[in-house]
Amino acid sequence: MWRDSFRLQIFCLLLAILAIVVLVHNFLQLEHLDDATVSGSSWITANNDRQTLSRTTGIARKLYCGYERQRLSKREQAEEESLLAALLWPKPPDDEIPFIQSTDPAHSDFVIVKPGVLFKVGDQLEVLVRMKDFRGKPKQYGGDYLQARIHSPLLKAGAVGRVVDCHNGFYKVFFTLLWPGEVKVSVSLVHPSEAIQVLLRLREERPDRVYFKSSFKSGRFSETTECNVCLPGDLPVCNFTDLYTGEPWFCYKPRKLSCASRISHAKGGYQKGLLTQEESLFFQSDVNIKMPIFPSGPDAVTVKPKAFADSSAMDIAEDPNVSPSGYYYQDQWRPRTRRIHHFNESEDVTKCLQGKVIHLFGDSTIRQWFEYLTAFVPDLVEFNLGSPKNVGPFMAVDLKRNILLRFRCHGPPIRFTTVFSSELRYIANELNGIVGGRNTVIAITIWSHFSTFPVEVYIRRLRNIRRSIIQLLDRSPRTVIVIRTANVQELGPEVSLFNSDWYSYQLDSVMRKMFSGIAVHFVDAWEMSLAHHLPHNLHPNEIIVKNQIDALLSYVCPLQT
Repeated sequence: MWRDSFRLQIFCLLLAILAIVVLVHNFLQLEHLDDATVSGSSWITANNDRQTLSRTTGIARKLYCGYERQRLSKREQAEEESLLAALLWPKPPDDEIPFIQSTDPAHSDFVIVKPGVLFKVGDQLEVLVRMKDFRGKPKQYGGDYLQARIHSPLLKAGAVGRVVDCHNGFYKVFFTLLWPGEVKVSVSLVHPSEAIQVLLRLREERPDRVYFKSSFKSGRFSETTECNVCLPGDLPVCNFTDLYTGEPWFCYKPRKLSCASRISHAKGGYQKGLLTQEESLFFQSDVNIKMPIFPSGPDAVTVKPKAFADSSAMDIAEDPNVSPSGYYYQDQWRPRTRRIHHFNESEDVTKCLQGKVIHLFGDSTIRQWFEYLTAFVPDLVEFNLGSPKNVGPFMAVDLKRNILLRFRCHGPPIRFTTVFSSELRYIANELNGIVGGRNTVIAITIWSHFSTFPVEVYIRRLRNIRRSIIQLLDRSPRTVIVIRTANVQELGPEVSLFNSDWYSYQLDSVMRKMFSGIAVHFVDAWEMSLAHHLPHNLHPNEIIVKNQIDALLSYVCPLQT
């Protein structure tokens, strides 16, 4: 009897110990974010109708994912509110405007104010744009997205204009006349105001319109599931939130495999059927997407040269916020805030980069810099890392001159074909691992792959990157850090819903504000792509990339004055 009781006690004790071990194990598993499986509903509020009221703008914004759970300091909160307020866009008087009453570029026109004035280099040129609808009636409200430039085709010269919305159907465009000769004016309607409201709705309500996927594999078994910053529904998810930056990323949990078996990330695809039939009329090629607005009078002025001394002084302006930031002349970009050196020979490039390590972080638009440099400089030989084509990471070396060039794509969301999970790196974390110094050059761009998400997602990413930049410059102040801005691209009905220039313009505005005031340099890819005479392209032509590289290298090896 005593023996049976003792055995029972021993058995119960072993069961208790086993239960404690299982409990501790499960608790530790939950603590590891990279391998956590949670219910989708506990993290996701994308389909929730709860809203938060912006203290600065007074506008109700839908809560998205876990971004309302961000722990922001008062300073960060104030900055975010200020950034969102600066992005506010004029709205039509009614929520639903019939297509026939929307902006028609064919009926609209522009006039040059005081075309008969004697213009000189350095003068301001004003243009008035009058918008009308498809009935030919004048528009009474603003909110259209316009792009404008001046150009002289024979001189291969061009510069962008500054558009001011008068909120009554009229727009003023201001140009600085920067070269002598005949200067033509071009104005285009990128999107009517009615289309902008659709783009706003999609950004806030359908951030899932681009979806991603990950592959999971263990032995002979493999599964693929959908991934995103947010995932709808109550299905179990794998939580791949970054431990250091807190950047959220989730995948639906595979049925049989563990979250730890993830091997790759890829673009899944684009959602269809996003628009109503009426909304689709606002996005028509050759009708109201990037269509020219024609003049009702002269479209050109003659500009006389200034004295040499005056012209030279004007080119190197002291105001760092000067607009435009530069202009093309003979297909060469001339910034107005500093002197630029044009690296026309490969020897000039290698001489500048000798002994340096160059890190390129971002998307395919900065990968073009890697491709240009390795093609233009014969001794800069790419080292085969076995990386997927167009994805990376990539590395090139010039052993003779001790040059190391690297490219790495930014972390998710990123719409590349296939990226190995081990290569999914966040820029902020990569910067934290760089020692820096006078022989270190870092170039960053990040914008295109964030166009489908609410702006708070982008602000958070830039905040993390900025924090790492400040820390890097604090420990190595002589490090050269360059920010490549966004650029314009060709648009059609489908591309507009995912990568419209209007989305890029808003993100670019946020980027410039968030990186201003710290010791970084800008390559103004936006103006360099908009001012050029070549058609717009997500991946600009080689001559534009060449001018971007000239701007980059001019920061690395500035001209002596």
